[in-house]
Order: sequence, then C-alpha cells, then structure tokens
Amino acid sequence: MKGDTAVAVTTIDDIAAPPRDWLKTLRSARSVAVLIALIWVPLMLYVMFGNHIGDAAKPYILVPAVPATALLFIIGVSAWRESPTAIVGLCLVFFWLIVAVTVPYLPIFDPNKPLMPFAPVGAVKGAHTFWLGGDWKGRDMLSRVLWGSQRIFIWGITATAVAYVVGAMLGLIAGYRGGWWDEIISFIANVLLAFPVMVLYVLILTYLGPSGLNLIVAVTFASAPGIMRIVRSLTLDNKTRDYIFAAQTRGESPLYIMLVELLPNVRGPLIVDACLRLGYTTVAIATLTFLGLGLPPPDADWGLMIKEGASAAMMFKFSYMLLIPALAVSSLILGFNLMADGLREISLKD
Repeated sequence: MKGDTAVAVTTIDDIAAPPRDWLKTLRSARSVAVLIALIWVPLMLYVMFGNHIGDAAKPYILVPAVPATALLFIIGVSAWRESPTAIVGLCLVFFWLIVAVTVPYLPIFDPNKPLMPFAPVGAVKGAHTFWLGGDWKGRDMLSRVLWGSQRIFIWGITATAVAYVVGAMLGLIAGYRGGWWDEIISFIANVLLAFPVMVLYVLILTYLGPSGLNLIVAVTFASAPGIMRIVRSLTLDNKTRDYIFAAQTRGESPLYIMLVELLPNVRGPLIVDACLRLGYTTVAIATLTFLGLGLPPPDADWGLMIKEGASAAMMFKFSYMLLIPALAVSSLILGFNLMADGLREISLKD
C-alpha cells in the first residue's frame, strides 16, 4: 500500500509539474519578445498596409496575434500578481489590445458606413442596433470605438518604441563614452527639452504635415531627449561596476558592452518609464488628432471622434459622441499609468 501510494503521489507531481515549467519558460525575456513581435508585426501590417493587401489574405493577418495576446496577458498576470495595481492596469490595457487584434472578426458594422445620423443610444434601423448611438454622419459609435483601438495602439507603441531606440542609444553613448560625445549629445538634448512638448509637436507636424509616419518623427524628437537623460544617468551609475570591467578585460567592443552588458542591467527603470511614456504618447496622439495634426480621417480614431463629437456634445442628448471616445482614451491611459505604478511597487519590494 505504501509503495502504491508513493507511486500515485509521484504521478500526480509529474502531471502537475509541466504547466509550471511551461509558464516559467514563457516568462523569459526571449519568449516575451517573441510574443510581442507576434502581436505588433501583424497589427502593424494590418493598420499601415492593410489597403495594399488582398481581400483574401487580409482576414488572416491578425490570426497569430490573438493567441499571442492571450498568452502575454497570462504571463503578465502571473509575473505581477503581487501588485493589484499592476493587475488592474494590465487588464485595462489588454482589454483594448484584445479588442484591437480581434475587431476584424467581431460581428459589428462597418465603422465608416453612414446609416442613421444622430442615432440615439439603443436606436434600431432595420437589422442594426446602435448600442452606443450613431455620430453626426450616421456611423455606428460602437464600431468606431472598437476599430479606433487599432490605430491608437499601433501608432502609439511604434512611436514610443522608435523614441526609445533612439534615446537609449544616445544615452548609452553619452554615458559610456563620455567626453565630447557626452557634451554634443547632451547639448542637443537640452535644446530640444527647452521647447514645451506640445509646441514641439505642433512645429514638427505643421512643417512635415499630418500623417502617421510624421507623428512617429514628432514623438521621437519630443521623447528621445528625456529617454536619453534617463539612460545616460543609469549608464554613468553602472559603467564602473565589476561586470563592466570584466567585459573590458575580455576585450569586448564598446558596442557589445553597451548593448549586452549595460542595457539589460538598467532595464527595470526603463520599463516603468516606458509604461508612463506610452500613456503620454496616447494623450499626444489624441490631442494632435483633435487639433487636425495627427492621424488623418476617415478611418476610426479616438482623437478624431472627440473632435467630431465636440460640437454636437453642446446638446446634452448628443453628449455620448464626446464621452464615449473620451472614456476609451482615459481608460487606456489609466491602464498604462497603473501598470507603471504597480511595477514601481514591485521594484521597491525587491
């Protein structure tokens, strides 16, 4: 009996062990990077180049992103479960991310097709119900809000990522090489930081013109100097550590030391800053679109919806045209901020 019991216990442990190992493997930096790529690349192709892709292939572009989003959410919950604040922020962000990758497969109406102008919430026309009402052109608000999540995600994340690549590289060079490298890079960064952020956005986009790619350029110019200063200070603090001296003794190149030795060891504060900066970029994109300098119409965009609904919202019965996209933007920004606060709490506990 004892032998049988021992065999049974061992069998149960063996069965229970794989899921823990599987989740632990997925939490590695490489696995997370692969999942992020499986989400971002298809979404980028769909949003930026969807019009150039055939109708037969377009429905399948986002298929890899759906399970990747679900897996990344599970990894995030398991990794940040000690911080309820981070979990709440994660849920808010991933709600809209899941919407962004699944919206082409949802049974909703064409977001650009006019049906019933100024349709009140719950209005019915034929077989279609306006669950969140219709805008001044008669387009379904629910469809436009859901489709708008794609544009805010892809342009916001892409712009922030490009700004981080530029700012991190400049910060690593300035902090590690020092000397005239540091003086020139810091001078340029200080000149750009002297401009108020929104003024810099307006100047760049007024000169280049409103478009998604120009928006990335504007965000890079506005955000990269701040990122550079953060990375530079972290590099100055870490470049005198023993592991840097060991790499120098082995004869490693400065580029290898900066990218392989320094950057991974300063990633903690950068991840927290990235979450906050994603919120700032979301605000900037919505604001610039509201001012007519962001993403061009007619595709659904939250900033554009706020702009179009602002005048109609002067009458209370049409205020939903302004409130619905404003709440969508606010919830996403709140999610990024809560994630940053939660990650800061976790880092302090460690």
